[in-house]
Amino acid sequence: MSDGTAAMGKRGRKIVHVKCRRCGKVSFHKRKGYCAHCGFGRSKKIRSYNWLKKKKCRT
Repeated sequence: MSDGTAAMGKRGRKIVHVKCRRCGKVSFHKRKGYCAHCGFGRSKKIRSYNWLKKKKCRT
């Protein structure tokens, strides 16, 4: 009877993402070595997709 409520408090200690050098967001994956937001470490271009950009309704 040891893996109960006391063990649940020890779950959130691992740091997966750290601050990115290029975009400044906390999206740089330490183990994979690239940023999920801007793509730093994977490509020289800034990561951007057409489905990210919403059309602005101007009336």
